[in-house]
Parts: sequence; C-alpha cells; structure tokens
Amino acid sequence: MFRRLLVLAIVLLVPACASAAEKVKKVLYIGIDGTRFDAVEKAETPQLHALLKEGIHSPSCLILGDRYQKNDTVSGPGWSTILTGVWADKHGVHDNQFKDSKYTDFPHFFARLKEVRPAARTVSHVTWKPVHEKITSAADVSVNYEEKAHGVLDYDRYDNAAVAAGVQELAEGNPDVLFVYIGQVDVAGHAHGFHPTVPEYISAIERADKLVGQLVAAMKARQTYAAEDWLVVVTSDHGGKGKGHGSGHKIPEILSSFLIVSGPAAERGTFAEQVYLVDAPVTVLAHLGATPKDEWKLDGKPVGLK
Repeated sequence: MFRRLLVLAIVLLVPACASAAEKVKKVLYIGIDGTRFDAVEKAETPQLHALLKEGIHSPSCLILGDRYQKNDTVSGPGWSTILTGVWADKHGVHDNQFKDSKYTDFPHFFARLKEVRPAARTVSHVTWKPVHEKITSAADVSVNYEEKAHGVLDYDRYDNAAVAAGVQELAEGNPDVLFVYIGQVDVAGHAHGFHPTVPEYISAIERADKLVGQLVAAMKARQTYAAEDWLVVVTSDHGGKGKGHGSGHKIPEILSSFLIVSGPAAERGTFAEQVYLVDAPVTVLAHLGATPKDEWKLDGKPVGLK
C-alpha cells in the first residue's frame, strides 16, 4: 500500500513540476522618465511598492558607467542605453540630437531578441517621439503618442493613451515583451523642480504609479497568466536637480536612477552590488532566453534573477 501511495504521489508531483518548468517567459518593461527614487519613496506609490516586495531593486542605479562618461545626462543617451544595453561610446548618442547614433551596430534589444527568437512578439508604446523614431527597431508594434496640439504638450493624456494601448495588448494580444514609456514625471520636473518636496513632481509620480498598476493588473488578468512567467522591470533614464538634469556628471541626484526587477523569477530585497542602466535590457534578454552573443558587445549583465 505504501509503495502504491508513493508512486501515486510521484505521478501527481511530476506534472506539476513539468508545468512550472514549461511556463512561457515574458517581460513587461516600463520606463518612467526623470524619476528620482527618493521621490518615489516620498510619494504614495502602492503599485511600485508592490513590485518592490515581489522582487529586488536598487535605489541608485547609475546612468553612467566606469568606462565612459562623456555623454550628457539627458534623455537621448539615457533611453538609448536603456534600450540597447551599451554605453554612449558604442550606441553613439551623446545628447538629444542623435546625430552620431550607431543603432545599426548596437540596435534596440528587440532586434537582439529576434536574432534568437524570430517569432517573439515585440511591442513598444511610448510618449517621447525620438524613442519611436530613432531607437526602436524590430518591433512588431511601435507607436508614439506624443503630439503637440496648438503649441501645448499634454503628457498626462499621452501617457494614458500609451498605457491604455499596453493594457489592450496584454488583454487581447500575446506579447513576449512589452515596453511602455511614461513621460509626465520628467515634464513636471522641468516645470516645477526635481525634488521630493515639490508637490507637482510628487503628483506626477503618483499618476505614473497608477499607470504602472493598470499595466500590472492587465498582465495578471490574462487568461494565460497561470501558464506564463512574467518579469516586470521598471527604471528611469536619469534623476534631476533644480529644474534640470543636463551636465550632471558629478551630481548624485542626477546620476542615480533606480531599477526594479520583479516577479517569480526575481530575487528579493535590495541589490548588494552596484547596478547600471545597461543591466536592465540585458536582464530582460536573459529572462527571455536570449543569451548575449560575444559579437553583440553588450556592456550590461543580467542582474536580480534567481
């Protein structure tokens, strides 16, 4: 009798283990422009804090590396780094002009993923036009929602539209990796100041937090969610001080971004080692099973994965 019970237990256990091992790996990659982590901690951000509890994070992810620091501390090089996994001496973007970009040699990580998994569905919804026009490549869907109407920019509306499209993709589509960019926090910083004591900056972060929550809720509501292994990665391109963030090479409030890696495949707690912007996309690739090739010459490394 004991032997039969043991055999039955093993038979029941093996399918469960096999099912867990066969879960489809997917990534929700969220970028929130110009966001200081000390302001995230000051604001009411239950959605981001839920991700912190379910993963590992760094409150001081550096936006410049040890090898190269000649690019300006602005969005062009920041998002190029976040989306390619290499520093500016390789991707070529040193400011917001993009004039010397080298994306052919160092492309968006979507292109790297497609080299390994050609059938992977890659989706990008952003609210800063240069990301869409200059950086994104190998996307099955790539949409920009930024538009200047009558000389006025409305990033709250743009961000809501981008997130709504991301929610729809998660509900109705089957993305392997979804990238969503949220721009209003940076806009609030430039208009009112990048600091935890600035109410308008804090309010923008709280609105961004709700948008993050919408994306995560849509991810978890997927009919196939139980058979999927989702990793959520959240970061920013730079911090800020006063009403700017340019020429911030020696200013900690500008040099420090943050990095959240969250989900069942993520470690827990706070990073003990220093992490960098280049690590974020390489971590995404690693979770998706795209082991970096030597010829890619990536500067980042996978971090925070079990």
